Amino acid sequence: MEWVDRLNQSMEYIEEHLTGEIDYGQLARIACCSAYHYQRMFTYMAGVTLAEYIRRRKMSLAAVDLQNGDERIIDIAEKYGYRSPTAFNRAFQSFHGIAPSSVRNEGVSVRSFSPIVFRITVKGATEMDYRIETKGAFRIIGVSAPLDKEIESNFMVVPKMWQEASVNGTIQKLAGMMDTPPMGLLGVSACNDQEQWRYFIAVSSTKTSDEFEEYTVPASTWAIFSGTGTGQSIQELERRVITEWLPTSGYEYADAPDIEVYLDPDPKNARYEVWIPVVKKKA
Repeated sequence: MEWVDRLNQSMEYIEEHLTGEIDYGQLARIACCSAYHYQRMFTYMAGVTLAEYIRRRKMSLAAVDLQNGDERIIDIAEKYGYRSPTAFNRAFQSFHGIAPSSVRNEGVSVRSFSPIVFRITVKGATEMDYRIETKGAFRIIGVSAPLDKEIESNFMVVPKMWQEASVNGTIQKLAGMMDTPPMGLLGVSACNDQEQWRYFIAVSSTKTSDEFEEYTVPASTWAIFSGTGTGQSIQELERRVITEWLPTSGYEYADAPDIEVYLDPDPKNARYEVWIPVVKKKA
């Protein structure tokens, strides 16, 4: 239960800082993982991104403040970190469906969004095939794009990269340069807390090319899960790994990239592997 306990401790941190600065790095330290892995883990566990969860909690409390007090709207906006009244009005209306100025009218309905509490639940058993492998560092070449340190901002970046790489011939060129394991087209999320986050479409290769960037995937132990299906099915596998396997596995996230290995990139019936960097939990 330690893993879930740490997540719940991070929820307490959020509650204590809703009217101040919420440091994603501190949330990750509480959960003993990187800021990137924390946000991915949170999104799959909660069914909502961390940024959206925080917005909903702030808007829920802002409505209570508007109902129960005589504070000015501009002061409540500033209290919850909105320096622009326009931005606050937009966020409030998006969540509650009404403007902040309408809340004090009698009979007006607003939404309540309670704090999340994580628990392990047992559902119908469905098998997942996986293996644990320790691998040395390996070199990849490909194209990359910077990622924002708030995962929500990246939702359009990665699909757009894959679409462009497919249309402009990048994928075909990379496939011809692949010559070392893992033998597949790679999607690599290189997102540690010390460097600019980047996403790579790449292959493992010893070859060089002025057209492509190089990156070295660090040595790590990987939990490797295999699957088949469409692009959506790999996301479902990743969700299951984080919500079903990881909490009771005896492992936790290590500070290394997440990797998707497309053994057969056919979009209608892909064969793929999800590589999660892990370390054994300390006794």
